[in-house]
Amino acid sequence: MIVDRSFRIGEVDKRMYGSFIEHLGRAVYGGIYEPGHDTADAAGFRNDVKALIQELNVPIIRYPGGNFVSGYNWEDGVGPVAERPRRLELAWRTLELNEVGTNEFFSWAKEVGSEVMMAVNLGTRGIDAARNLLEYTNHPGGTYWSDLRRSHGHEQPHAIKTWCLGNEMDGPWQIGHKTSEEYGRLALETARAMRLVDPTIELVACGSSSSSMATFPEWEAVTLEHTYEAVDYISLHQYYGNRNHDTANYLALTLDMDHFIHTVKSTCDYIKAKKRSKKTMHLSFDEWNVWYHSNDADRIIEPWSVAPPQLEDIYNFEDALLVGSMLITFLRHADRVKIACMAQLVNVIAPIMTENGGHAWKQTIFYPYLHASQYGRGVSLLPIVESPKYDSKDFTDVPYLDSAVVHNEEVEEITIFAVNRHLEEALDLVCDVRSFEGYRLLEFIVLENEDLKAVNTAEVERVKPQYSNRAKLDDGIVTARISKASWNVIRLKKQ
Repeated sequence: MIVDRSFRIGEVDKRMYGSFIEHLGRAVYGGIYEPGHDTADAAGFRNDVKALIQELNVPIIRYPGGNFVSGYNWEDGVGPVAERPRRLELAWRTLELNEVGTNEFFSWAKEVGSEVMMAVNLGTRGIDAARNLLEYTNHPGGTYWSDLRRSHGHEQPHAIKTWCLGNEMDGPWQIGHKTSEEYGRLALETARAMRLVDPTIELVACGSSSSSMATFPEWEAVTLEHTYEAVDYISLHQYYGNRNHDTANYLALTLDMDHFIHTVKSTCDYIKAKKRSKKTMHLSFDEWNVWYHSNDADRIIEPWSVAPPQLEDIYNFEDALLVGSMLITFLRHADRVKIACMAQLVNVIAPIMTENGGHAWKQTIFYPYLHASQYGRGVSLLPIVESPKYDSKDFTDVPYLDSAVVHNEEVEEITIFAVNRHLEEALDLVCDVRSFEGYRLLEFIVLENEDLKAVNTAEVERVKPQYSNRAKLDDGIVTARISKASWNVIRLKKQ
């Protein structure tokens, strides 16, 4: 590997390390919010969960959905809690209590150090509800909706900057599902109305729900035909799983993710050229993760229950490796991917799990997310890499070494992120960093385990990072022994 300070991909937007909380399963009730828990604050939010989220340093959290938002009346979640209605929640067929709503979530997000990325309902509702919600959250006062917020105890506006124009509107499962023409028109007119209320906001249009959708990438092209000049981002969603227990193929799935991103970029640039626009469309990868472990369990959940254990994947070690590679993929597209949200944050396909009335604990995927968020801030560099390759069931020429490099100029640090996809052999990494004079090796963090299926529980943490002495830096050359099937973080700092 050759790393040069001049080979810049782009600035890493801190929101690349965002996450997502939906009113789904135990994400809210029993996750971030559990009145009566030993660690609960006065508002009912768990302080042990807050501490783990603060450790991750999550810059932005998407809310309140997800599929949930397409049937959500935001007015149900404001005002005195005792007066809020209980509703049949149709997306996940549960009972929604509405004990947590816009104001509670905003206050909680502020405490954990996150901005809110708010989604509006373009399924069962539309322009009017969206502009009213924006007036409620962002207008200073002197109008019906802003004064209503003030009467609810929030004198100052929330000043929410980033807004999603619906969720997965291309999906037949979505309440209020629309064609690309229907959605494009509605998204455009909603965007225009919202910008009249607050011209400072950023808007995200719905892209495809996954690269496997039959309408991909035509959906993006048609949607952007309408919205290109009215929005700032288009969204991408993608989940992966290892249902066939083919680990070599599973760890290669980021090649599919890379192709997804390239295709969306190309589609955006085609519309840019077609419209003779000077604006470059950025990408919001606002749902991504591994999701497949819980599928069978979710089919037997009793409908209309309150906060059932839905989508509670228990992640193993190989899942952590893929999550690491997904983060590496984002860094290699830092010029265009500016927002990314791991879905989700607590209990629901999440890095953090809780027991109702009990402990909060870290899943295996917590650690690659933690390391990327901690050390992946700055400028993403383009490393020149030579790596042996392999073929799998669905992919050819898969590099065993998957890597990204970030230069944090402010603190004068370089971080090399690397996944060894080889399941049987270590790799000897030789990395030329001579363009960075006066740097020393700070630390070498490794996540490895002989058992690819090893999981963490509330009682035992079998998968956790260790510090390694298998790296050195001499005369501008880093050499490191990269264990088989491992996640690696090599940090350098200027002396």
